Amino acid sequence: MNLRILGIETSCDETGVAIYDGERGILADHLYSQVDAHRQYGGVVPEIASRDHVRKLAPMVAAVLVEAGLAASDLDGVAYTAGPGLAGALLVGAGFARGFAWGLGIPALGVHHMEGHLLAPLLEPGGPQPPFLALLVSGGHTLLVSVAAYGRYEIIGESVDDAAGEAFDKVAKMLNLGYPGGPAVEALAREGDPARFQFPRPMTDRPGLDMSFSGLKTHVVNTLRGAAPAPNLNADIARGFSDAVVDTFAIKIRRALKQTGMKTLVVAGGVSANQALRAKLNELCAGLGATAAFPRLRYATDNGAMIAFVGYLRLAAGEHDGSPFKVLPRWPMTTLGALGEGKAAG
Repeated sequence: MNLRILGIETSCDETGVAIYDGERGILADHLYSQVDAHRQYGGVVPEIASRDHVRKLAPMVAAVLVEAGLAASDLDGVAYTAGPGLAGALLVGAGFARGFAWGLGIPALGVHHMEGHLLAPLLEPGGPQPPFLALLVSGGHTLLVSVAAYGRYEIIGESVDDAAGEAFDKVAKMLNLGYPGGPAVEALAREGDPARFQFPRPMTDRPGLDMSFSGLKTHVVNTLRGAAPAPNLNADIARGFSDAVVDTFAIKIRRALKQTGMKTLVVAGGVSANQALRAKLNELCAGLGATAAFPRLRYATDNGAMIAFVGYLRLAAGEHDGSPFKVLPRWPMTTLGALGEGKAAG
């Protein structure tokens, strides 16, 4: 079905706006990052995030329409992130999207942020199709998901404490690397000696697919306190920590692929941009006769394209919001339904 869908992403500290066409794919995709606004605070300040979304959203929508060569009246629907995320930031996107769609007389649909990440690799030509195993790894989520079909998601493993991205950010603070922490730790780790520190691989000495990253933070603290000063100390610690996280994922994914019998692995979410993780999981899958799929780096972090794409799939299947609407800062993926029967916000 040739629908043109405007996608709006405002779940946290990035404003993403894109237009997806059912025949031509992404027509325009703009992203504004608030990193500079939050850096001085060492993390995201929800009130600042909400105000920045208010300031940027309307001009960005106008800009993507111009780039796509469309008028607002050419749109067939509006998709927006309804959750999970920061309540205030979600409300900005939801309020704008619902009002914009109402003014045009077209349907709107609140979609799940993590379903957007999950399906982002499908934006690529020849992208993977269900069934597949997915690792969703970001600042707020670390999930192993068995994907039987669009909307049919079973969580078979997850972090029992910190998400991996959260652990990267906290370690970055310990090492005085600033915000955002994940890319900074990754860059520093490349300079480190992989043999100096051997950090534990949590929960890999027992059966199961759940993970834990909180203890690794404690290990970093203790290592910093106990190690003798050295020129490359922080780099070596970053390398030890990074290798431990990547190896933990590899061990758990090996188990999950064997347990499910699946031959395709999708890795998505902000941490999927980590090059060491990509290299390790590509190597793992090649050795198992499986295939690993990642979003392009542009679509690894939060973006409007993934929301427009999921919105297209679900709107084309007949879903849309009712008259009332709400946002869902906490929204389990397992409450989603298959296309055409999914539970939208509202």
